[in-house]
Amino acid sequence: MRSVRERFPGVLLLVVTMLFCIFPLVSMLSAALQPQGSVPSGISWPSDPQWHNFADAWKVADITPLLVSSLILVAGVVPLAALFATMAGYALGQLKVPGGNVFFVLLLFGLTLPQEATIVPLYYQMRDYGLLNSRLGLILALVGGFMPFAVFWMRAHFMSIPKDLTEATAIDGASTWKSFRYVQIPLAIPAISSMCLLLFLWTWNNFLQAITLIDEPSHRTMAGALLNFVGQYSTDVVLLNAGSLIIMAPTIIVFLVFQRQFSKAMLAGAVKG
Repeated sequence: MRSVRERFPGVLLLVVTMLFCIFPLVSMLSAALQPQGSVPSGISWPSDPQWHNFADAWKVADITPLLVSSLILVAGVVPLAALFATMAGYALGQLKVPGGNVFFVLLLFGLTLPQEATIVPLYYQMRDYGLLNSRLGLILALVGGFMPFAVFWMRAHFMSIPKDLTEATAIDGASTWKSFRYVQIPLAIPAISSMCLLLFLWTWNNFLQAITLIDEPSHRTMAGALLNFVGQYSTDVVLLNAGSLIIMAPTIIVFLVFQRQFSKAMLAGAVKG
């Protein structure tokens, strides 16, 4: 058993990391509870916390239609991206399809592209397709943008599956599709679940593509509600912090509920490379 002296550096690192993660949230909460119109500076718990600021921020940003819009986008993006990524990862990791290496290199190139570099060509492409100002266009753009990482993630999983298992199913007479449907998919449930969690977080927090491709504010994601707190000449910092916490709440809850599974998947992905 390790002594206290040996465990101290690890515990100290965990405490520092925890404080580093919690400090911004505590700062936002203290600012959100200040009187509206004030300009909070630093972390100071107010003598009279203004809890109604959260209700006011909900009304000012008109978050209800944005919440519905975000749920629609998540329901469109996550299943489609998970389906395409799982099938592509299986093809690249197990089937060794012709041209798979070239396709994989193109995916790696897509991982290196920042969103800011692709947003202008994406805008003109959506305009030519007639998909501007529609949730369908945003869903397709997000699915395409998530594909490089999602396929890379699933390819790493399927490459870890022993070839003997695939050969055994072939000897038993199972076709490629049956092997994929009844053998590979059940084994990939943990990897697919963790990938879906990441896709949910990225879709929910999407801001750049939402405000670029959709003009109608109520059809954007909840992150787009932050624009409602920014005026032409001033910004209500208190309501901005309250609104930010409201927008972050679903992602924090989802992460806390699935944190154990998410951590296992991230560690497994790190080992697989």
